[in-house]
Amino acid sequence: MSTTPVQSPDPAAPGGPGPTDDAVPGLERRWTRRRVLAWGVGAGAAITAAGVAGVELVSSGVLSPRQVLLRMEGACDVAPPVLDVGALGPATSGRFFSRARRQVVGYTIAYPPGHGPGSVLPLVVMLHGYGANHTNALSGLSPVQALALRVGGRPLLPMAMVTVDGGGGYWHPHPGDDPLGMVVDELVPMCRTRGLGRPAQGLATMGISMGGYGALLVAERYPAMVEAVAAISPAVWTTYAEAHGANPGAYSSAEDFAANDVVTRAAALGGIAVRLASGQSDPFHPGVKVLASELPHAAVDFSKGCHTGSFFLAQEPPSLAFLSDHLR
Repeated sequence: MSTTPVQSPDPAAPGGPGPTDDAVPGLERRWTRRRVLAWGVGAGAAITAAGVAGVELVSSGVLSPRQVLLRMEGACDVAPPVLDVGALGPATSGRFFSRARRQVVGYTIAYPPGHGPGSVLPLVVMLHGYGANHTNALSGLSPVQALALRVGGRPLLPMAMVTVDGGGGYWHPHPGDDPLGMVVDELVPMCRTRGLGRPAQGLATMGISMGGYGALLVAERYPAMVEAVAAISPAVWTTYAEAHGANPGAYSSAEDFAANDVVTRAAALGGIAVRLASGQSDPFHPGVKVLASELPHAAVDFSKGCHTGSFFLAQEPPSLAFLSDHLR
């Protein structure tokens, strides 16, 4: 067993959250390089002081100007957690043709220490964020490391974890690409044939950013299947205008947004254990607060932080412990 301080990944690095997930909804796509350089003496000088890389990240849309300032002011500083990781279990990866997504998708199934293929276990379906895939659904941890964590001195309940390629469509159906159907009708049944996530053992959903939204969406649509959900910094908007301004590809229309809005359908989570975590300086925080107001039974952690890898990593251990406590 090792106690290891983990360095948080750079959210702007390859495999980190995509541009949309770190942008102020409805704002970032209107900030051009010319506007950044003409922004003004105060804020503009602050970004310039951060270096050329800061200006490039703003002009490319990876960071909004407000997020750059928040980072410089320390609002995004979250201490990397000291992780207590035991001996690792095995993992297996593969690919299958998804009829729902009309393409081949990759997946990884990870097992806890002392277990492996053939074990009958509860299952966590871990959904990745925008720009990621099944290989980097977690922030700063591999699935086998996550399952080997000891949180507060206690090991997690033995449970498996599966990750899968969901694309960039926010985990809801699009014409010719239905990641939600892929998860529910293909991925989960495949796992259940392997003894994972059967009704007698229990199934939970978890995700970060776009994946946090997806974890909530799966639970709302299929409450009889999901016992618990943990959403870290979920990419939640409260209006179609916000969503379209931040990522025009997330929803095809106002009707599409309404059909897949997790806030207005939060009552479907009434019988499910829910944990919500969001940084107080996260651009999605206003929407998450509205969602939390609709879920008085939810465990909520609103603390210092932004939409960054350091916040995601800090929230992974308590989120996994929450799921461990609420699965059979």
